[in-house]
Amino acid sequence: MSRGIARWLCLLLALVALPAFAQTRAWLDRAEITYGETVALNIATDQSIAQIDYGPLRAQFDLGGQSVRRSFELANGRSRTVSVFSVGLRPRAPGLASIPALRVGNASTAPLRLVVLEPTVQPAGANADVFVETDVDAARPYVQQAVGVTVRLNYAIPLMSGQLDLDAPAHASLQRVGEDIQYQRMLDGRRYNVVERRFLLIPERSGPLLLPGARLNGVTGSGFMGFDGERQPVSAAAPAKRLQVLPIPANVPQPWLPLHGLTLRYLQAPKQAFAGEAASVQIEAVADGATAAQMPEIGIADVPGAQVFAEPAQVDEQFVEGRPRTTVRRTFSLVPARPGALVVAGPRIAWWDAANGVARVAELPPLQMQVAPGAHADAAPDPASPAAQPTHDLEPTAPQSAASHASGAREWRGMLLGLLALMAAALIAFLWWRRRDATRAVTKETPAAPSTPGVSLASALKAGDLAAIAHALAKDAGLATDDLDALRARLADSAQVDALHQLQAARWGGGDVQAALRALRAAFAGGARWRQTKQKAESLLPPLYPE
Repeated sequence: MSRGIARWLCLLLALVALPAFAQTRAWLDRAEITYGETVALNIATDQSIAQIDYGPLRAQFDLGGQSVRRSFELANGRSRTVSVFSVGLRPRAPGLASIPALRVGNASTAPLRLVVLEPTVQPAGANADVFVETDVDAARPYVQQAVGVTVRLNYAIPLMSGQLDLDAPAHASLQRVGEDIQYQRMLDGRRYNVVERRFLLIPERSGPLLLPGARLNGVTGSGFMGFDGERQPVSAAAPAKRLQVLPIPANVPQPWLPLHGLTLRYLQAPKQAFAGEAASVQIEAVADGATAAQMPEIGIADVPGAQVFAEPAQVDEQFVEGRPRTTVRRTFSLVPARPGALVVAGPRIAWWDAANGVARVAELPPLQMQVAPGAHADAAPDPASPAAQPTHDLEPTAPQSAASHASGAREWRGMLLGLLALMAAALIAFLWWRRRDATRAVTKETPAAPSTPGVSLASALKAGDLAAIAHALAKDAGLATDDLDALRARLADSAQVDALHQLQAARWGGGDVQAALRALRAAFAGGARWRQTKQKAESLLPPLYPE
């Protein structure tokens, strides 16, 4: 009797103590997936922990989203908290992947195995519900050549969700370009929805290069538009592409620019200009097979007898015929200094014809311009005009009598004596005034600080700095501050006054900065034209009422 009671007591104690022991387990939501898909690893435990170290998983998997949910349970009159940790795992390669044991508090999970299948390569055809295509525009590119890669997903069944991936190959950079393009096409009488995605591949070294095929991992459903019925996973992949990367040829022009084509043309090419006024020259370059980062700068060499001001380039990047195409437009303002013939050398860009393997040069012919005198040219005086003739003092034509000479001498003698007396009085007053103001000048007058040399007007115009232009004009006008209203009042040229209006609007009124720069460069190419001011002659006499 006592033995049976003891047995029942031991069983009861074991049942009571069972929830006190930690219970930890791990499982996968699927034991077999296709390469590119994500599997969920779940770990349940009743231990009080905040997080789990997933570091041992990073060797074979890319970790996705992580989450945790907690619940409360009541068993045998005792409560406990159960936590379920979830993490997404994406295998880095197909094959058999092993999930090592993970430490969870005082316990460890059991190792798990995961089968990762190769994605199914579906040939392009009406028999396939889903297939993926990968195209490259050059099978034998050069090192650092921009290679266009186009990936097309074709599906004739409803897709609820999906992920389209293309892995970067070794020793090359791969980046996505632009947004996806969606359209439909017919293939052997069957309609397919198409999602087209573009990439830019730039090989980094010569030799064979294996570009993995793009792959799709998605979910499809049956019923109307796929929203009814059971959902099923779907996967497809394109075959890999093998490229042979060629080395950079020896003795090629630098910078290295492998292209399929390069054209230059003048969009604006004036034949006539005016001295001191800006003439616009616009050049366009179209590079087939290059990005904006690979394009060299378009410029115009220094032109003797003229100033050249370049505006920022306007760049347009597109993806045409499976590869990048870049269009660059740039405008230059030429300000001739004097009338006559002006020759502007055309731009010249050396590039490598990647399709034919030869060096080429794209260049434009010189621009011939005839410069006429400007509207603000100073007019030279006409030698035949009366104003240009020298003037001489007129001599008396008739002799004066002796009496008149005597009376005139007496009058001049009296006037001279009066003038001497007046000058003596003025000298005495002047000395008294200087002595009184000697001490006042010490306290009132302070030595002017030496002016620091600033940026010249020509340098400020070339640099395109609006603040420096205003400062240089104020310095030329002798102003202590950059007072644009005072500057306009002193200018004699209406074009320069209008240019200052545009400068003020660009700096503080939200005006067009480039338009203001063009107007300033054209108006002040020959310097500022100030109004002639009459200077008051300094009086030799002291003030009537000295301070």
